[in-house]
Order: sequence, then C-alpha cells, then structure tokens
Amino acid sequence: MIALPPELLTRLAEPLWPAFAVFLRVSALVSLLPAFGERSIPTRMKLGISVAFTLIIFPTIQHLDLSPSLWTLGRLVGTEILIGLALRTGLRLFVLALQTAGSIAAQSTSLSQLLGAAAADPVPAMGYLLTIAGVTLAVIMGLHVRAAQFLIQSYALFPMGLAPSAPDLSHWGVQQISRSFVLAFSLATPFVIASLIYNLALGVINRAMPQLMVAFVGAPAITFAGLFLLFAGAPLILSVWSDALFAFFMNPIGDQR
Repeated sequence: MIALPPELLTRLAEPLWPAFAVFLRVSALVSLLPAFGERSIPTRMKLGISVAFTLIIFPTIQHLDLSPSLWTLGRLVGTEILIGLALRTGLRLFVLALQTAGSIAAQSTSLSQLLGAAAADPVPAMGYLLTIAGVTLAVIMGLHVRAAQFLIQSYALFPMGLAPSAPDLSHWGVQQISRSFVLAFSLATPFVIASLIYNLALGVINRAMPQLMVAFVGAPAITFAGLFLLFAGAPLILSVWSDALFAFFMNPIGDQR
C-alpha cells in the first residue's frame, strides 16, 4: 500500500472544505424546504437533493481561503449551519402561513373537525388542501430554480464564514414571524367576513323568532358557504401566497426599518 505524503493530503483536502461548507448551508435549508423537505420525503432523497444543489452552487461562489486550524473550521461549520437554519425557517413560515390560514378558515366555517388528522401535523382539511395545492403550485412555477438562485444570492447577503449579528438576526426572525401571521390572516379574511355576517344574521333571526332553532337551519348554510368560498377563492389565495413566497426568494432581508 502506497502512503501519500502529508503535504499532498493537505493540498487535496483544501478544496474540499469550501465545498463542505456549502453543503452545510444547503443541507440545513433543504431539510425544511417546501416540497423538498417534507416529512414524507426520505432522508436519503433529501441528502441527494442537498448534494445536487451543492454541485450547482459551489462553482458560482467565491471560495474562502481557510487556515487548517481547528478553531477556524469549527467556526465555519457553526456559521454555515446557523445561516442555513435561519433561511430555512423563513421559507418554512410560508408553509405554516397556509396551514394557519386553513385553520382560521375552518374554525370560522365550522369545518375544523372534518378530516382533521389527514396530514402529518393535525391541521384541518382546509389547511391540508391549501398546503398541498400551494406546494404543488410552487414546484410547477420552478421552485427548484428559485431555490438555487436564492442560495447563490445568500452568499452575497451572508458571505461564507461571516456570521450575522445576533440583534439583526433576532429582529429579522421576529419580522418574518409577524409577516407570516399577517399573511395567514389576510388569506383567511373572506372566511372570517363570511362567518361574521353569518353570526350577525343568525343573531337577528334568533331575536326575531326565538322559537325557531336557527342553529339547525344555519349550520348547512355556513358549511356550504365555506366550501363555496374555498372553491372560488383558492386560486386567488394561492396566487397571493406564491407572489409572497417568490418575493421572499428575491429579497429575503426585506424592509429592516
């Protein structure tokens, strides 16, 4: 067996560290990326997707000259994983926004218990349907291309080996969570308005005719109204959601004021 000189091994390993650093950021993001990071996707497939994204992104970025010290490599590993986790959290919040919007819509239209455990997370059928439709729409519109561009752009925003400051990262995280809930409530607004009108009308009828069991008469009406709003409003809901998702791909930092 031929033993290689230590100098040759060091030279062979030097180009692999930047590729490994890229893989760390990519794999942290892919683990919860919409469509590619779902629970139903096997771990080996996620690993293959991460390697494929790494091979695409690695030639496009500026490589970092690393010293072989343990502290430098450890800091690089921690920084890249932190950035990848932050970016994947921002993307995953868009899926949670669809689930939250579906939950709000189902609660408003008395459909929250219908097939409530169909997904891996216990969400109502409306939330599950909107999530599947939204993820499918994102894939059809080129989610993999946008994700690759997003990862390449992330190295301009967060250079390799340079960790973001804690105040900026915490402010950005709070802003993304707030935006997610605003988006979820905006998507569910038609269902909330319909529920408000229904309950007001039910109260007026109950006051005018106390002997009538208005709940039995009104329950089919609100169920039909909820299903009709879902059928008629799903294209608009998914269009607004996809626009917000791809706007985040283009500008993940957003307005930091």
